[in-house]
Amino acid sequence: MAKTHMASGQFATWRALLKNRNVKWLWVGQLISQTGEGLSKVALLWFVYDLTGSALKMTMIGILQTIPPLVFGPFAGVVLDRIPKRLAMIVIDVVRAGLLTVIPLLYMMGLLNLYSLYVLVFVTAMFSMAFGPALSSTEPLIVKEQQLTQINALDQSTMTIGQLIGPAISGVLIAAIGAQNVLFVNAGTFAVSALCKIPLDVPHKVRASRMRHPMKQALQDLKEGFNFIFVKHRLLIVLMAISSLFTLGSTGFVYLLPVIGKEVLSADAVQIGWLWAALSAGILLTTMCLIASKPIELCRRIWLISGAAGMAGTATLMLGWTSSLAGAGLFIAMIGAGTGLVNPFVSASLQERSPKQLLARVFSLFNTGYLAFAMIGMTVFGWLADAYDPALSVIGVGLVSLGAGLFTALMIPWCYRLRREEAGKRNLAVAS
Repeated sequence: MAKTHMASGQFATWRALLKNRNVKWLWVGQLISQTGEGLSKVALLWFVYDLTGSALKMTMIGILQTIPPLVFGPFAGVVLDRIPKRLAMIVIDVVRAGLLTVIPLLYMMGLLNLYSLYVLVFVTAMFSMAFGPALSSTEPLIVKEQQLTQINALDQSTMTIGQLIGPAISGVLIAAIGAQNVLFVNAGTFAVSALCKIPLDVPHKVRASRMRHPMKQALQDLKEGFNFIFVKHRLLIVLMAISSLFTLGSTGFVYLLPVIGKEVLSADAVQIGWLWAALSAGILLTTMCLIASKPIELCRRIWLISGAAGMAGTATLMLGWTSSLAGAGLFIAMIGAGTGLVNPFVSASLQERSPKQLLARVFSLFNTGYLAFAMIGMTVFGWLADAYDPALSVIGVGLVSLGAGLFTALMIPWCYRLRREEAGKRNLAVAS
């Protein structure tokens, strides 16, 4: 009876969230575009490798997609905080659709070479880097504060579903119509995603400019974002540090999973596919639980993040001790479950504590740090696997995740102290 009541309560939470017209259209659009992203990741890499026959030239695609958010990401937040978020997301989707269409068209006309392809990938990444901050700064404008964890989990569900079904569909389409033509399909998903954002009703207040010179204004706005995060709100630095440390290990694990499957677990290609599915299933399971959960206050979230990082680290270390693929799949699902808990909690906490006029800048700076640590994780653990042993790399990932959990646990007393100080200041303000 209790289980039935709990299930009905979870369904009611899910239904209440999707009853919001803005949330519903945003979720549908993201589900379609994230599936398209899954198509593109496989098709574009396959297309470049088929075109050049070089693994190095193929990996340049990933580098070109990472440079723009690392270098220009903070300035994207400055722009996004001054323009309507709905318009920004529509323009980004439309431009991405157009640029992805150009690649196969040039190929069909015999005008595509490697350098022009690199330029198109780089320009696409320049626009794509702004979408994440635009989406994250839109969500607090369309839901209540107590629903922020749920909408971030809902957003994560679209990415997870896209990772599950996008590559599988892409493989079938590549075999049927060719990798270059799959990019037409991906462009179509971005176009549909743009159409889904037209019905959105996202409030926007135009902020008056204090300076006439655009560059000075941009630098002043960027300075304001840095000052808010690193001077005025130290808790945001802690949240970013927690997420970055966790990302250091989790991203390294994700990119090494095929190597871990083959060299450590002795899995074949089909079995590695099942291990990927186990990782996504773990993320999706946690995501569904978060969508149906009640609001959780900040310090308790940090407790849960610490536990999630500890669970992921322990499961990673256990991979080296198991000889069963079923056991490995269970441990990998646990790693996915831990990963699925951290990002929605951190994003919701940032959204709650950031003024609406600074949201895009906060998330742009956050994404820049996130990507920097992701690149470090990929590089360091990839080097360990190549230079020494993939098993040693697995141990390194597990220890980093455990370290992230320990660091997070040490921040819990500080969180409660900060909350008491904030409550005292509020009471003093009311009394005066």
